[in-house]
Amino acid sequence: MDYQPLLEHIRQEIEVYAHDGKQADYIPALANVNPDQFGLCLNILDGRTYHLGASDVKFSIQSISKVFSLAVALSLLGKELWQRIGKEPSGTAFNSLVQLEYEHGKPRNPFINAGALVTADVILSLIDNPKEFFINFVRTLADNPDINYSEEVTRSELSCCNLNASIAYLLKHHGNLHNDVHDVLDFYCTMCSVEMSCEDLSRAFMAFAKSSQPFSHAGVNLSISRVKRINAIMQTCGLYDESGEFAFLVGLPAKSGVGGGIVALYPSRYSIAVWSPRLNSKGNSIMGMKALELFTSETEESIF
Repeated sequence: MDYQPLLEHIRQEIEVYAHDGKQADYIPALANVNPDQFGLCLNILDGRTYHLGASDVKFSIQSISKVFSLAVALSLLGKELWQRIGKEPSGTAFNSLVQLEYEHGKPRNPFINAGALVTADVILSLIDNPKEFFINFVRTLADNPDINYSEEVTRSELSCCNLNASIAYLLKHHGNLHNDVHDVLDFYCTMCSVEMSCEDLSRAFMAFAKSSQPFSHAGVNLSISRVKRINAIMQTCGLYDESGEFAFLVGLPAKSGVGGGIVALYPSRYSIAVWSPRLNSKGNSIMGMKALELFTSETEESIF
């Protein structure tokens, strides 16, 4: 199938949503992003690649980085990681304190902020030069040595991370954070600041789409079973407390970020990344979700 005409048709169909929502202006650096941008990249496992719009423009991947940090932490700790983090959908906002307190400091899953702070803590404890290790891992997955952190975004996030600091201190209170809170927050915000394009993300997630092959990239090694489990958590928890709606409408394992990116995959078939900075009330890209919904509906290629 030649996907290019379909992608162009989808872009026309979603134009009616072009001015709905707004960028994540509670993070000062993201408030300055031009919200009227759209990019998409589709990589097929047979080697074909399709591009649309601003597919080569780098943006802040934000919570998409949590998939990469989960992969690293799971490689380091194996099944022991699940003693510190759960695998269930949260049903509450990604930065909620209430559920974490009720459940005695064990985050529901690795993709809410509390869970990602724990994976950051694991990496800090077990890796020398964790920032260098992490960015090298991402560069290797995306096959792009020019990918880097944004110092501006890191500073911006650290300047307004009071709620994440509260989450970190609550984790510390319950013994589920082993490093200094400031160090964990700094590393967490740095990982969120990674800048990638749709082309980079789609290529990077091909490693997870190849779920029938062992995963070994830049010192991160995962069994086939563990890659499938990461994909399963993306399916159930990847779009914050809108994951059920996304599974219903799109039907693919995916991860979103408040920078406006969403990356999704069909195991053993393809990886697709889309970016549009205008978000809905749940923190997910409006045009991105609509594009992926139309894509799986028109192709009849979802996991269900």
